[in-house]
Amino acid sequence: MKKNKNLKSLVLLACSFFICTALFAKTPLNHYVLIKTDKGECLLKLYNETPKHRDNFVKLVKTGYYDNLLFHRVINNFMVQGGDPDSRNAAPKQELGNGGPEYKIMSEIQEGLFHKKGTIGAARDNNPAKESSASQFYLVQGKKFTEAGLDSLETLRMQGKKFSAAQRAAYTTIGGTPHLDGNYTVFGELLRGIPTVDAIAVVKTDSKDRPVEDVHMSMKLLTRREALNLEREAAGLKPKTGFFTKLGDMFSSKYY
Repeated sequence: MKKNKNLKSLVLLACSFFICTALFAKTPLNHYVLIKTDKGECLLKLYNETPKHRDNFVKLVKTGYYDNLLFHRVINNFMVQGGDPDSRNAAPKQELGNGGPEYKIMSEIQEGLFHKKGTIGAARDNNPAKESSASQFYLVQGKKFTEAGLDSLETLRMQGKKFSAAQRAAYTTIGGTPHLDGNYTVFGELLRGIPTVDAIAVVKTDSKDRPVEDVHMSMKLLTRREALNLEREAAGLKPKTGFFTKLGDMFSSKYY
């Protein structure tokens, strides 16, 4: 009888532990997406400051929406664009760039989020509200600018709007596409993989900027544990991979 009581107590204690683990499981600070291409891999961090674009992108990646799509528009020293579902199994020389879900994403253009090299932006048509395509995106390559070059852009392309100190610091060191600022939503940045963008940007293209040789993509959303360990490593800590961590993860949501 006493043994049964002890066993029940242990079971209750274990159940309580796993319930608490599931309820209070730590959540990563950001969402991360691994982008695989024929030219290499990129690791993307999505910004929390643009929640509509973040959540929509996460939703599409989870469903495999981007798998086997093409980078259908590539311009060296500017950007590489993809996300058109019509590009999946597209015929050679087929014109691309008009496909995507029927809905649009409300603009989330923000002053502090700009087109430095390695950021991801949402493509769009020429609608006055600057709403974004629900699926098409571009990865910024761009180029470096001199201070004089930025001064000229302010006058000729930005209607006199001044670049911030942070923008000037980025565009004169890392590079980017400053003339897009204020017109398209930037919703994330690459943590690694900029050489992959450079490799895609220099491929041979046709008169419509489509690569002559297809460049495919696939995407994977990092799990909660993968994201947590990525953030731990970024903070100089060891990833958690032990038995109890794995056991606790079994009772927690894979994603977040």
